[in-house]
Amino acid sequence: MTTTDTRKVVLIGTGMVGMSFAYALVNQGGICNELVLIDVNKEKANGEAMDLNHGLAFAKSNMQIKAGDYKDCRGADIVVIAAGVAQKEGETRLDLLQRNVEVFRSIITPVVKSGFDGIFLVATNPVDIMTRVTFELSRFGAAKVIGTGTTLDTARLRYLLGDYFSVDPKNIHAYVIGEHGDSEFVPLSQVMLATKSVTEILEDKRYPYNIDEMTKIEEQVRTSAYKIIEAKKATYYGIGMAITRIVKAILGDENSVLTVSAKLSGEYGGNDVFIGVPSIIGRNGVKEVLELSLTEEERAKFDKSRQVLKESFEGLKL
Repeated sequence: MTTTDTRKVVLIGTGMVGMSFAYALVNQGGICNELVLIDVNKEKANGEAMDLNHGLAFAKSNMQIKAGDYKDCRGADIVVIAAGVAQKEGETRLDLLQRNVEVFRSIITPVVKSGFDGIFLVATNPVDIMTRVTFELSRFGAAKVIGTGTTLDTARLRYLLGDYFSVDPKNIHAYVIGEHGDSEFVPLSQVMLATKSVTEILEDKRYPYNIDEMTKIEEQVRTSAYKIIEAKKATYYGIGMAITRIVKAILGDENSVLTVSAKLSGEYGGNDVFIGVPSIIGRNGVKEVLELSLTEEERAKFDKSRQVLKESFEGLKL
């Protein structure tokens, strides 16, 4: 194998989200040849690397896995950040954000200092804000700083719509856009079953489908994380697989459309804010933010979501 084919990924944060991603990466095989695990708890990172290595005999492809430190970011194609602090009881979202800003400062400074010039992929919540924090602290170009955004929410939506319409989710074209959080929404005008508009299907009296069910599905998508957290304390498999999907799109130069958290530069009338929008993802990160033709009502929802993120960010001390 030539050195030019070395696809190297560094994971910072070996908690449940980070390790669900690492496990998915190993199992899907062929996505990268080198994975470096970094954690503030070095012993844990070592243990996780050993555990993954012991399963390599059953994996689809060969891969080098090791625990490392920030200097290993040099030459990496992607640095995935899944590190952060959890919310304390009685702590406000802004206080949590401020503590996570300090965590990110302690990560991004040494990563950039290592000579890393690849792509940052952020999974830490609140992901849209933390992606913007990464952008501001790293001073990287906007195309090279991406958040997981509403990728998982979009997958949840397609699964539920596929179930409702009895169609393979791969043939449902629908997006959850906006903040990865309470102000996210589904632009119903953009939902397609293959090439047929779902709003048309809902208006056709020959079908048993109705708009109320769409509202329920949207609500289910928005609240599913809360339900999973209530049941098992955290969500990690779904997001781990979503991170893997984005990494695959980048390293394979797929030019796939994914609803990542990307920086707006005039699209949807917005600037500076990082928000979940359908974007073309390839080897150099965000190739283009696709602007959907939203209805007036949908545009108002998107503007509201953008405002929520703008205000949250402005409350931070960078």
